[in-house]
Amino acid sequence: MTASDPARTALVLVDMQNDFLHPNGAYGRAGVGDPSIAALPDRLAPVADAMRRAGGWIVSTHFTLVPGKNGAPFISDHLRKLRPFLTTGDFVPGGFGHDLIDALKPADLSVEKVAFSAFYQSHLEFVLGRAGIDTLIFGGIVTNGGVASTVRDAHVRDFHITVLSDGCAAFGAEAHEATIKSLSTIATISTCEEAITTVT
Repeated sequence: MTASDPARTALVLVDMQNDFLHPNGAYGRAGVGDPSIAALPDRLAPVADAMRRAGGWIVSTHFTLVPGKNGAPFISDHLRKLRPFLTTGDFVPGGFGHDLIDALKPADLSVEKVAFSAFYQSHLEFVLGRAGIDTLIFGGIVTNGGVASTVRDAHVRDFHITVLSDGCAAFGAEAHEATIKSLSTIATISTCEEAITTVT
């Protein structure tokens, strides 16, 4: 990483939500998890703290299942097959599961997302522009899903991008490592410790 203006830099926490990470969240109740994902809060919290001290921004993205009639969520066929346990009340806006995990609070900006990319049909680009942010540091889950898709969309929008190789995780090391390698063509790959050093 190279030093940048903290006031124009955001740590983007991709989908670090209770429904993914908390034992009482949707994935925890279903027994779905991964040790590398569970380790992320402890790795990312010092980066977030360093960003706050330096005057940078914390932006959290929130995967959202929009409730329809009678509260039943709109779930894509792909997701329904992959995660059949998802049900009414999971990832619902304003709910416990939808919220950023306590270890990483507070966020300065929060954005709901309905697809892998946090830029898709959201106000992310708008709020980043209004805040004067042109540099994004990415951490979160999953590397080969929400992280990669949002990073690629940030790239085509000419943001300066860093991906934290140990600040992201996937369901399996192979998927994570292959994605980090592929993202190295459009982003700087760094570590959480390097990010802390750079912003302090």
